[in-house]
Amino acid sequence: MEVKKSPKADLEGKKSTWLLIGYVFILGLMFVAFEWTDRDKQVTTDTGIVDVVFEEEIIPITEQEQKQTPPPPEAPKVEEVLNIVENDAKVEETSIQASEETGQAVEVKYVPVEVEEEEPEEQQIFQVVEEMPEFPGGMGECLKFLGKNIKYPTISQENGVQGKVIVQFVVNQDGSIVDPVVVRSVDPYLDKEALRVIKTMPKWKPGKQRGKAVRVKYTVPVTFKLQ
Repeated sequence: MEVKKSPKADLEGKKSTWLLIGYVFILGLMFVAFEWTDRDKQVTTDTGIVDVVFEEEIIPITEQEQKQTPPPPEAPKVEEVLNIVENDAKVEETSIQASEETGQAVEVKYVPVEVEEEEPEEQQIFQVVEEMPEFPGGMGECLKFLGKNIKYPTISQENGVQGKVIVQFVVNQDGSIVDPVVVRSVDPYLDKEALRVIKTMPKWKPGKQRGKAVRVKYTVPVTFKLQ
């Protein structure tokens, strides 16, 4: 059966026309949107506040005149006046009577005077003198004496202890050795042996200061070395 339609009721013929109208309308809106920019907007920043203009007032600089102070007046000269005073003053005279007249003993007090006694040169110990003390025969003989008389302690040999013991002593006016002390220690047993050998030394040639024998402090190294 064939369907019959009137030409007015047929909408297919006008479809393309409405489609074109829609495209034109959309393009017009897009054109207007692209052309609309912020340049068309005017922003006014006028807040109604007027800037205040400050006028600087120029104040003239005034200089005060410096007045020169006048020099101080000269002091008046005072004339020296000598007043002569009459010698009418009454002075009471006192008489001092001798002990023979009064019959009383005169007390005499003795005030001792403190005198700093200097240490006699014989007791003073010098560090350096004009002529230093010397072992009989020189230092070579001193080292030979130490080498012959030293007895190496057995316990130090077993422990392998060796080194140099420094002994300091005083050479008296007569050349005798006194007050030996160890100033650098290595081992108690080695120190003891070094002191023993130093005490057995013969008398030295004493040191002299201004041609006179004096006490001098001397230092000798005692070396212990295992072979």
